Amino acid sequence: MEQFARVMEAVAAIRKASPLLPKVGVVLGSGLGEFAARVEEQTVIPFAGIPHFKKVSVAGHAGRLVLGRVGGVPVAVLQGRYHYYEGHDISDVVFPVRVLAKMGIAGLLLTNAAGGIGRDLRPGDLMIIRDHINLMGLNPLRGANDERLGPRFPDMSAVYDPEFQDVIVAAQKEIGRMAQRGVYLALSGPSYETPAEIRMLATLGADAVGMSTVPEAICARHMGVRVAGISCVTNLAAGISKQPLSHAEVTETADRVKNDFIKLLEIVIPRMA
Repeated sequence: MEQFARVMEAVAAIRKASPLLPKVGVVLGSGLGEFAARVEEQTVIPFAGIPHFKKVSVAGHAGRLVLGRVGGVPVAVLQGRYHYYEGHDISDVVFPVRVLAKMGIAGLLLTNAAGGIGRDLRPGDLMIIRDHINLMGLNPLRGANDERLGPRFPDMSAVYDPEFQDVIVAAQKEIGRMAQRGVYLALSGPSYETPAEIRMLATLGADAVGMSTVPEAICARHMGVRVAGISCVTNLAAGISKQPLSHAEVTETADRVKNDFIKLLEIVIPRMA
């Protein structure tokens, strides 16, 4: 079955479960899924109940679509994501975002857990993504292009919407946090980077590094959806930190900042609409 048909089949199944027409989509990264509990008037659909969605295997990703309202704004929240490193085809990795786009969202907020490279970043910081570098070794738009999804050569001059960035800056200040913008660099994973690789990434201009988000951002822009991004800096990258890296540290730090993260999203999402 062609990709467009699969997307529309998933959209139809979701609409049978809920008539809600979301204005904003949200993807919750590693350890950040608790925000989904703050969605009001919820309809919860496990990924297993949506045609062509894949199984999530990484701790900290619940694998559910939560439909409802935040600040009165209709939203579609992906509580967790699946990743390229889990063995999925890249077209499957971005499939949920394509479905949200066809459900009618105008804005998409992507969140992730990331390793900090920038000198001013510390574990627990919530970095606003101003741009990205794709070093995953692949592009989700590779292959035949379907004009019903987007143009063959989409512009990537401003992937992360400047107005949305300003919205997040203002919200950070409202909750008493220093607003920091930076460049997110994506690698395929799942191994963490070596100290030599981190030195290279810093030279390239990366402020934070992770294993997600970029393919979703590319596909959202391909489909004309405005994008915002927030990286929760959960650890300092290899060679910067003297401690061995672990996924446990990622989830522990995300849990420590969850209250601020929730407050931030409760302010930002209604303004994105």
